Amino acid sequence: MLTVYSPRQNAHDPLRELNNGEWMAYAESPARLESVLAQMGEATAPVDNGLAAILAVHDPAYVAFLESAHQEWLAQGRSGDAIGYAFPICGRRPLTHDRIDAKLGQFGFDAATPIAAGTWGSAYWSAQSALSALAALAEGGESQAFALCRPPGHHAGADYFGGYCYLNNAAIAARAAEARGLGPVAVLDVDYHHGNGTQDIFYEDAGVFFASIHADPRTDYPYYWGHADERGAGAGEGTTFNQPLPRGTGWAQYEAALGKALEAIAGFGARLLIVSYGADTFAGDPISHFALTTEDMHRIGARIAALALPTLVVMEGGYHIAALGRNVAAFLSGLEGG
Repeated sequence: MLTVYSPRQNAHDPLRELNNGEWMAYAESPARLESVLAQMGEATAPVDNGLAAILAVHDPAYVAFLESAHQEWLAQGRSGDAIGYAFPICGRRPLTHDRIDAKLGQFGFDAATPIAAGTWGSAYWSAQSALSALAALAEGGESQAFALCRPPGHHAGADYFGGYCYLNNAAIAARAAEARGLGPVAVLDVDYHHGNGTQDIFYEDAGVFFASIHADPRTDYPYYWGHADERGAGAGEGTTFNQPLPRGTGWAQYEAALGKALEAIAGFGARLLIVSYGADTFAGDPISHFALTTEDMHRIGARIAALALPTLVVMEGGYHIAALGRNVAAFLSGLEGG
C-alpha cells in the first residue's frame, strides 16, 4: 500500500506532558514513526499543497497562533515547550490577547499537548501527508493509501488543539475530497479515544458521516464528547454515530460495534472512506484499556475492506512503541486482503 510521510513530521518532540497530576515523558514521541517505518519499508514524500486545504477546515486566527506560538513563548521570556494552564470553561468568545498564556488557554483544551519548537512544521507536513495520500486516490489510480501522520489530528477542532493533536488531518482530507467531487465522505474513527475534533467539525454537516468506536467518555479522555446520544445537529442530524465501549473490550464486542458502524456508513451512501486509525486499542497500550490483539488489527482491516470503497487511512494514536509497527502492518494487511 502506498505510504506517505515526511521526515519533517519528527521535528515535533516535546519533552514532557502533564498527566494525572504528574509530569510524564511525552507519549506521542518520534519513536512512534520509527516503529511504523521499520515495518512499512519505503514511503513517499508528500507534496506541499499549501495552506488552502488547511484553512478550509481550521480558523485562520487559530492557524496563525499555531505558526507563532512557540516563538511568542520564547519572546515572553520562557524556555522549553509552551504549555497552557488557564482554560476558559465558560465565556469562550473571540478576544484579542497579547500574553501567550492566554492564547494557549483560548485555543487549547488540555495541559498534555505542548507546543514545541518543531510543532507547527510537523503538524503542517502531517496534513500534507494526508492531502498527498488523498491525491493518490483521486489522481494516481490507487484504491487505498496510508498517510503516516504525526502528530495525529482527530482531537483538533476548527479552532482548538488538544490530545496530542494540532491540525485535524482526517477532516482536512475529507474537505479536500469534497472539493474534488469525491463525496459523500465517511470518516470511521477506530482510535481508542473519541475523535472529538472531527465530530465538532462535521456535527452540522450533511455531507460527511462520522462514525466512531471508542472508550466510554464516562471513564476515558476526552470525557466531554463521544456519548451515544450525540447524533449531529441541524442539517447534520443523524450523521454522527458514536459507539462508546467499556474498558476491557475484546474482539467479540468490538466486532459487533464495527459491524454496526460499517452498516451505517454503507447506508449513508459514502463514495470515499477515511479511516482515523489508532492502534491504541491494543491490549498492551500504556494509556488505553481495550484488549485487542495484533490479529484483531488484521480483522478490523479485513472488515473495513468489505465495504469496497476507496479508502484513505490516516494515522492517529498508538503508544506501545515495540508493537506499534506490527499492529499498523497487520491492519493494513487486512485492508489489502492479505
